[in-house]
Amino acid sequence: MKLLNPFSDSRPRNLPGRIALAGAAGALALTVPLGSPSQIVPAAQAQATSADMDRAVSALRAISTMRADFTQTDRAGNIVRGTMTLKRPGKIRFDYGKDADLLVVSNGKSLYMVDYEVRQVERWPIRNSPLGALLDPGRDVKQYGKLNPTSNSDVLSIEVRDPKRPEFGVMNLIFVRNPAAPGGMQLTHWVALDAQNYRTTVRLTNHRYGMSVPESTFKFRDPRRASRRPG
Repeated sequence: MKLLNPFSDSRPRNLPGRIALAGAAGALALTVPLGSPSQIVPAAQAQATSADMDRAVSALRAISTMRADFTQTDRAGNIVRGTMTLKRPGKIRFDYGKDADLLVVSNGKSLYMVDYEVRQVERWPIRNSPLGALLDPGRDVKQYGKLNPTSNSDVLSIEVRDPKRPEFGVMNLIFVRNPAAPGGMQLTHWVALDAQNYRTTVRLTNHRYGMSVPESTFKFRDPRRASRRPG
């Protein structure tokens, strides 16, 4: 099975354990297809849309730390699971388990995919990319995002893209109303569509908020200079 960056399904390589993301087909049915044409909406509806966007952004800003289990599924139906840890500002870690050869981690400035099998490190800047909407909601998400209609009033779907940087693709963040979550909205999954039109999904479950997370969580040993992966 092939592991892959949980924000993109592009640039497949022959790396053991690397996969793409796709799951949550039922949740995907709630969203309008990415890239659908914009429509003119009445002023009252536009105000409601703006308020919904504010609610989602407020929910992200209300998270100081979060840990959740994630499920990653590729286009062929391959599945892996792990734990995601998020800490403001801008830090995230996808841990696939102690025996995995891949680590995906952000230190607040860049996202790294660390492959211990072939001793490679790939880096993506998060600034001015759709990923920044998840890692840094202090940015003006409205500049990059729009609200997609859904069939459920308790579900919000926010599509985020930077038209000046199409190579970063599109992210669709899905929120479900939950009074127990910070800001009253819980991020349940996201869908990524990269520049090659590969669709990927990460679904989150068992959310926990407000725990202590040490900074060492978002550090890694560079395999290009080390012979062994840290335990």
